[in-house]
Amino acid sequence: MKILVVGSGGREHAIAWRLAQDEEGHELYCAPGNAGTAEVATNVDIKADDIPGIAAWATVNHPDLVVVGPEAPLVKGLVDALAGIRVPTFGPVAAGARMEGSKRFAKEIMDAAGVPTGKAEVFTDAAAAKAALPAFGLPVVIKADGLAAGKGVIVAETTDQAEAAIDDMLVGNKFGAAGAEVLIEEFLHGEECSILALVDGNDAVLLPSSQDHKRIFDGDKGPNTGGMGAYSPAPVVTADKLPMIKEKIIMPVVRELKKRGITYRGVLYAGLMVNDENANPHGPLAKSGSTVNVVEFNARFGDPETEAVLPRLGGSFATALLHAAQGCLKPEDVVVKDEAAATVIVASGGYPGDYEKGKEISGLADAKPDTIVFHCGTKRVPSDDGIEILTSGGRVLSVTGLGSNLREAVDRAYARIAGISFGGMFYRKDIAHRAFERG
Repeated sequence: MKILVVGSGGREHAIAWRLAQDEEGHELYCAPGNAGTAEVATNVDIKADDIPGIAAWATVNHPDLVVVGPEAPLVKGLVDALAGIRVPTFGPVAAGARMEGSKRFAKEIMDAAGVPTGKAEVFTDAAAAKAALPAFGLPVVIKADGLAAGKGVIVAETTDQAEAAIDDMLVGNKFGAAGAEVLIEEFLHGEECSILALVDGNDAVLLPSSQDHKRIFDGDKGPNTGGMGAYSPAPVVTADKLPMIKEKIIMPVVRELKKRGITYRGVLYAGLMVNDENANPHGPLAKSGSTVNVVEFNARFGDPETEAVLPRLGGSFATALLHAAQGCLKPEDVVVKDEAAATVIVASGGYPGDYEKGKEISGLADAKPDTIVFHCGTKRVPSDDGIEILTSGGRVLSVTGLGSNLREAVDRAYARIAGISFGGMFYRKDIAHRAFERG
């Protein structure tokens, strides 16, 4: 198949890499891509959110499938535009992408569908929002309603922190239009995990579980980031929970959207909080009383979860995505290999705040067995010796190790990182610590 992958991060490199593993062989393109995608696909100089530009390219090049990675082009209506020229596209239409584009909309859908989640209220006035804080207790979660590049969620430990977050969003306009409405949300206790479901509009197939590490420092300390690592499977998601997650969380959302005239096709990402005797025996359950509650929904593959989950898939990945896009997905389209994966993000100094770019990366050619280096924020530049790879983002590389068990996978990922260097690089040293603590 001729396939276009839209996006430029580690997620898109992982998607393109996994498509390149299919036995059928595909003609792969990536818009705009990065230094890593250039190794498995032809990069196309079109920005991911350039809807007319991508539609024009598709009109001329007639791809058999377009796979949309990031949330912004989904919310802006890329799938709608491609549907208008009859290009099969994996990803939800703009109305469905509101599950990520508007946290208020997602809560409305969850409430209507009876999906277990924490209580929340929406505010546009800072004084009213602050007055409501005592009813939620501490800690409390403050969320910008719209897309904020993964930085619009604040877990406030004190009232002062909560009020400052409210002021930043509603008074200081920190996130622009994305923060014009703010959700105050119940803090859910337990252990987080991620479930990525392929959805064809009527049914869903769950991919292997994973767990992201959002905080910047070891021990889950410091500010939230776009993600500092992930691993799969996540032991907190025991086999008995998977049918419940599909039937009580994923499918009610798909059916509620369908009821509203929205046929959801693509990935439905459920960020979950699991509260049981192993996760947190003393934490209160959400108002739903469920041991598994939804923290958030996203409308695309998670990042860095994708880099840990996709290497565990066998079979034809392109067929699974195409069948989802066409509304004929079958459980046998998803093949899961019996192995573990661990992904460690290598970041630029200063991230998630201001960071330097343009640092030369060394050691990328020194491959090790059962490891993959996905590029998140890199660029290729000519040099006297050929081509240099430079840093161009806060999250630079996503290094994945594979193994027969999680310990082996983690050790391989860190062994691969040991051979990579660039100025100011840093990474967490405790990826998968919750799994190991569980024994």
